[in-house]
Amino acid sequence: MVMVRAVVRPEKVDAVMEALMEAGFPAVTKVNVVGRGKQRGIKIGGITYDELPKELLITVVKSKDKDYVVKTIMAAARTGDKGSYGDGKIFVSPVEEVYTVSSGIKEEADEVASAAVEA
Repeated sequence: MVMVRAVVRPEKVDAVMEALMEAGFPAVTKVNVVGRGKQRGIKIGGITYDELPKELLITVVKSKDKDYVVKTIMAAARTGDKGSYGDGKIFVSPVEEVYTVSSGIKEEADEVASAAVEA
């Protein structure tokens, strides 16, 4: 399994969430964040905005679905055909284990474990 974290523009978050839902990946955690990229903020007139509002979307998917999910996010989050500075970043990390709190079931290596984990 992999964790896909996408930092996207706030005005693109609804399009990304809808695209993931339509692609069959409805489970997403959304967090309001602020930050800056390589451009180090934005300067408008005499004012520099060092931290810009963004949205962090987090989902965990099977490894075989990673490329499809990343492409889906990129297509929905990109500004215009070629994209623009500040469109965001996508980070992919391996996930060793997943536990469902309500049932205690442990998922591991893209397979659901058959036995509940004892507390």
